[in-house]
Amino acid sequence: MINRIKEIQNLKLESEKRIAELKDISATKLTDQIEKRKILAENKIEQQMRDINLSIKHYISDSAIEAASLAKENQIKVIIKGNIHTDILMRTYLKKDFSLLGTKRLSHIWHMTIPKNSKPLFITDGALNVAPRVDVKMHILNNVVEFAKKINITKPKVAILSGTEDPIESMPSSMDAKTIMERAIKDNIDAFVHGPLAFDNAVSPEAAKIKKINNEVAGKADILLVPNLETGNSLSKIMVYFMGACAAGFIVGGKVPVVVTSRADNTASRLASIAASIIAAQ
Repeated sequence: MINRIKEIQNLKLESEKRIAELKDISATKLTDQIEKRKILAENKIEQQMRDINLSIKHYISDSAIEAASLAKENQIKVIIKGNIHTDILMRTYLKKDFSLLGTKRLSHIWHMTIPKNSKPLFITDGALNVAPRVDVKMHILNNVVEFAKKINITKPKVAILSGTEDPIESMPSSMDAKTIMERAIKDNIDAFVHGPLAFDNAVSPEAAKIKKINNEVAGKADILLVPNLETGNSLSKIMVYFMGACAAGFIVGGKVPVVVTSRADNTASRLASIAASIIAAQ
């Protein structure tokens, strides 16, 4: 257990070191002072970390409050979760005192890149909204379309996932998908939105052709709008562990994006998440 904790600490510090080396990023570090000094001493990278603008707080809860306060005062553009539970950070973020919420619903986006594949694949929401209703899924849809446009996907192709390409009452997610597609057309969302689509029909041109599904999205999806958190979470982890994908994850919909990394994330994933959140903040 002690060795595993040290592995996680080393991984976090390697990410911090890499951030420190990026001259265009100014980082404000909020963490426990005693633990910070101990880990820095063990890893002998104090000199690199001195170049980061450190704001040390003695308690984890204070770190969340300080981060939310800095965001409220327009002092930071992105919040990056460190050694703090996600629920503590997000509970603070949601407090009305900090005015970080507007008319949008918060949602999580996975920006997935696969070796030898030239374009990314977005998965949403696989980390925040557990079982969203149709109205929440419309917020999730708008959030991801907005981000896709920021990376120059002018009219993203959105597949609303279910277990079938036909809406059937015995599969509620398929009925939701049909409703979302209709509402996207009615609301003039600037994206190609189609659902329901099963995963193969969404990403494989060959599968879509065999099943004679012919629309702008089938087989060519940029975005997978999943029916629930379990689906999105599983898809992203399958891509990481079986396909060697790099997963950049972040929360949007509030005043500033939030990077919520997992302890199992490698350095590349952490840096990609930060890079994507900076784009989202623009």
